[in-house]
Amino acid sequence: MLTLPDPVWPVIALALLTAIDAVLCLKPAAFIAACFEAVRWPRRLWWTMPIIKLAAVAGLVAGIWVPYLGATTSLALVLYFLLAVAAHLRAHDLGRNLFVNASGMLLVCIAVSVFCFLR
Repeated sequence: MLTLPDPVWPVIALALLTAIDAVLCLKPAAFIAACFEAVRWPRRLWWTMPIIKLAAVAGLVAGIWVPYLGATTSLALVLYFLLAVAAHLRAHDLGRNLFVNASGMLLVCIAVSVFCFLR
């Protein structure tokens, strides 16, 4: 495993995508609220999602210069989206939320982890 990402642009792209996701979770946007409801994520915990996602953005960005932080954050995002996929499967939410949102982000996070941090 490399200590710093190489190439760095996918890490930056993932950080931007995660930042957009965090902003969309602030209210949350209608499609995100529907996703939370589909997996029965308690409404009293919705406020935690932007914080978690902004922490991931900070870890990815700082990981460009801090050894292993970017890799750790990238792998944490893989775990987050594995859990999201599992939640959708458990809730029998087998539509767009699972196949576009959760699975799509899982694939992006896996790709960034593999191509930028693992060799």
